[in-house]
Amino acid sequence: MSAVCLEDPLTPTKKPQRGKEDDFSFLLVDEDENLQVKDVDEFISKLDCKPQQPVKVLSIFGNTGDGKSHTLNHMFFDGLEIFRTCPSQDSCTVGVWAAYNPALSLVLLDTEGLLGATDKQNQRLRLLLKVLAVSDLVIYRTKAERLHNDMFQFLGNASKAYLKFFTPELKALSSRCGLEVTLSSLGPALIIFHETSRTDLLGHVSKVHGQAEADLHKRFHELGTPPEAFSSIHYVGTKTVVPPTDFSKLKDKVKMQVMDTSSRSSRPLAHVFTALQSLSDRFSGDIPDDQVHITSFFPDEYFTCPLRCLSCRKRCKNRMNHLKDGVPHQADGLCQFAHEYNNKVMICKRCYEGGREMIVIPRSVASTDSPFMGLAKYAWSGYVLECRVCGIIYRSRQYWYGNRDPDGSVVRQEVRHVWSESDSYSLDQHNAAQRVVDGMNLVIQSVNEYSARPTSMITSWLTDNVAPSYWRPNADITECHGCKKEFLLEERKHHCRACGEGFCHLCSNHTMPVPERGWGPSLVRVCKQCHSKGPKKAHDVPQEDGKSLLPRKVTEIAQSSLDMMSSAMKYPLDFVKEAARPSYWVPDQEISQCHSCKKPFTPKMYKHHCRACGQGFCQMCSDYQRPVPSRGWHHPVRVCQSCNLQKGEL
Repeated sequence: MSAVCLEDPLTPTKKPQRGKEDDFSFLLVDEDENLQVKDVDEFISKLDCKPQQPVKVLSIFGNTGDGKSHTLNHMFFDGLEIFRTCPSQDSCTVGVWAAYNPALSLVLLDTEGLLGATDKQNQRLRLLLKVLAVSDLVIYRTKAERLHNDMFQFLGNASKAYLKFFTPELKALSSRCGLEVTLSSLGPALIIFHETSRTDLLGHVSKVHGQAEADLHKRFHELGTPPEAFSSIHYVGTKTVVPPTDFSKLKDKVKMQVMDTSSRSSRPLAHVFTALQSLSDRFSGDIPDDQVHITSFFPDEYFTCPLRCLSCRKRCKNRMNHLKDGVPHQADGLCQFAHEYNNKVMICKRCYEGGREMIVIPRSVASTDSPFMGLAKYAWSGYVLECRVCGIIYRSRQYWYGNRDPDGSVVRQEVRHVWSESDSYSLDQHNAAQRVVDGMNLVIQSVNEYSARPTSMITSWLTDNVAPSYWRPNADITECHGCKKEFLLEERKHHCRACGEGFCHLCSNHTMPVPERGWGPSLVRVCKQCHSKGPKKAHDVPQEDGKSLLPRKVTEIAQSSLDMMSSAMKYPLDFVKEAARPSYWVPDQEISQCHSCKKPFTPKMYKHHCRACGQGFCQMCSDYQRPVPSRGWHHPVRVCQSCNLQKGEL
């Protein structure tokens, strides 16, 4: 019975034959430093990668014959010969070859050996320096039984050249992007992959964590070639007595460095090509020794966004300028809740389980309720959770007892990162107190308008019908009888109880008894002229028994009661206003003039707050109505003229 061999479908049975271009690496830069890709579209096409796919760049260096291409093939392509290898004495890799690994979103750059035969040694070193400049992660591959000086000298010289020619650009970039880091932390990370067959690995004797890296740094400094350009140095060793080589530790270390966004983040391929093209244009031929102004070849997108979450202080892991591409800020790990930012959000559970993320905000008024009916429901049934897809999913006090907690039943809660002060997770019911105050103000204002400004047609008619016969009718009074100042439409007219003429407040703010008119012995309002004459004698004017004044006296008592009621409601309300008003409103005591027309406020001039910007305005400059959902006002509310014009932006 013959044996049946079961093959893994993901593992090829033999090396593929060359001929299909998409399955292999391609020449990116030839040995004469000429870029072999004409534009970014061809670069993306050859790598077979999506244009907006964020990537990092990994390059590999080492001496000729140390297995750089072999390492890349087994590390990232399960042994497939994506990068060419050959058993001959000649170098298989000339120039720089590129391929793409989708699993880690890595652009891989394979370089020619450092000790290969060439008559263009300076040109080759210059080419490798450009590769080093665009790389985020560098692997130095060596099979030496003991680490030789040539490795330390190459890496040290590369670090020195990197800082010499790129420091001005790195300083400019650091200042431009607000990166609060040292220049050395902006360089690529270095992994030294050391494979031996007989000798022990570095740090084998002490077995202290980090001892191998400490020994490497010591050796660099002893040779006078400190590797200051590298953001970090890591040692990965493997002892291969019987092939094949174990790449597992190197894989783990590479994956860890790719995920690290402390200084560099992934970016679209276009930015990688732009950097490489700029380097090729600038450093073609001999590199000048003098420091000259150079064009920017480090795109900002090569480095990590410097913004930190205001709540947990974690740094954004995306590249610079990612907001221009519509990519929001992101950070690794969960955020922590802060009362200052109230950064806990609720997500509709039904929608989340269906694959959609719909954030719901507790509101005092549902979209189907009118403002006043919604406030009544809020006072009775509590706040409402309303999903744009599912409708109303929860009311906090819907039942007499047994009201369930929304978390876990209808919503799931998440703590979100806060990237700027404008990020608002404030709860909508925080405006409910102000809405109640607004409603009370409306009632008080209505009462005040009746008691303090009786100038409407109905009020004037009522006043004239209860007035004594000797009073001049309100309709006939157009100016003050004393100072001759014309009455404004809303200005109150006062009658002198002695002569019956109409006066302004200043011309009739005296009191004295007027018994001859039936007002009894009490003090009543009189004008300046009558007050200066003093009380008249009984035989100087016709006597009245006071019965005709009864309707007027009843009206004055009612009006006085309304004045007292409005004052009694107003003063306690003033104490509540500052606590009820939203935090973004400017306090009343800081408002001395209209924010728009600059007209000074007077005690009798009401201050209105714009619900969008929170500034104080007069009636004329804030006489507009529209919803402001970004501030929690989902029904038409008062806004100023400027915010009304910006309705599409808020």
